[in-house]
Amino acid sequence: MRVFVNGAPVDLLPGMKVRHALIQLGFLTQGKILPLRVQDEYGNLLGLDGAVHEGMRIVVTQSETPNSS
Repeated sequence: MRVFVNGAPVDLLPGMKVRHALIQLGFLTQGKILPLRVQDEYGNLLGLDGAVHEGMRIVVTQSETPNSS
Protein backbone atom coordinates (compact mmCIF):
# COMPACT_ATOMS: atom_id res chain seq x y z
CA MET A 1 0.00 0.00 0.00
CA ARG A 2 1.17 3.54 -0.62
CA VAL A 3 0.87 6.37 1.91
CA PHE A 4 2.30 9.88 1.77
CA VAL A 5 4.41 11.55 4.43
CA ASN A 6 4.81 15.30 3.88
CA GLY A 7 3.96 14.61 0.23
CA ALA A 8 6.61 11.89 -0.26
CA PRO A 9 5.26 8.46 -1.26
CA VAL A 10 6.08 5.54 1.03
CA ASP A 11 5.28 1.93 0.16
CA LEU A 12 4.25 -0.21 3.14
CA LEU A 13 3.20 -3.80 3.57
CA PRO A 14 -0.19 -4.62 5.09
CA GLY A 15 -0.07 -4.47 8.88
CA MET A 16 2.62 -1.80 9.04
CA LYS A 17 1.93 1.30 11.11
CA VAL A 18 2.62 5.04 11.16
CA ARG A 19 5.97 4.28 12.83
CA HIS A 20 7.17 2.28 9.80
CA ALA A 21 6.39 5.09 7.36
CA LEU A 22 8.36 7.56 9.49
CA ILE A 23 11.32 5.19 9.82
CA GLN A 24 11.50 4.74 6.04
CA LEU A 25 11.87 8.49 5.54
CA GLY A 26 14.32 8.99 8.40
CA PHE A 27 12.02 10.83 10.81
CA LEU A 28 12.59 8.15 13.46
CA THR A 29 15.82 6.35 14.23
CA GLN A 30 16.71 3.49 16.53
CA GLY A 31 17.22 4.74 20.09
CA LYS A 32 16.65 8.41 19.27
CA ILE A 33 13.47 10.29 20.11
CA LEU A 34 12.80 13.35 17.98
CA PRO A 35 10.31 16.07 18.98
CA LEU A 36 7.81 15.45 16.19
CA ARG A 37 4.12 16.20 15.84
CA VAL A 38 2.44 13.61 13.61
CA GLN A 39 -0.97 14.41 12.14
CA ASP A 40 -3.25 13.20 9.39
CA GLU A 41 -4.36 15.47 6.56
CA TYR A 42 -7.26 16.74 8.70
CA GLY A 43 -5.06 17.81 11.63
CA ASN A 44 -5.84 14.86 13.91
CA LEU A 45 -2.88 13.73 16.01
CA LEU A 46 -1.63 10.23 15.21
CA GLY A 47 0.14 7.77 17.46
CA LEU A 48 3.19 5.91 16.19
CA ASP A 49 1.32 2.61 16.54
CA GLY A 50 -1.65 3.93 14.56
CA ALA A 51 -2.97 2.06 11.56
CA VAL A 52 -2.46 3.36 8.03
CA HIS A 53 -4.60 2.93 4.93
CA GLU A 54 -4.10 3.24 1.19
CA GLY A 55 -3.57 6.85 0.12
CA MET A 56 -3.33 8.17 3.69
CA ARG A 57 -1.57 11.52 4.02
CA ILE A 58 0.59 12.03 7.10
CA VAL A 59 2.03 15.42 8.04
CA VAL A 60 5.11 15.59 10.26
CA THR A 61 6.27 18.85 11.84
CA GLN A 62 8.59 19.82 14.65
CA SER A 63 6.82 19.83 17.98
CA GLU A 64 6.75 23.17 19.74
CA THR A 65 8.89 23.14 22.85
CA PRO A 66 8.07 25.42 25.78
CA ASN A 67 10.50 28.21 26.60
CA SER A 68 12.75 27.45 29.55
CA SER A 69 12.73 30.84 31.27
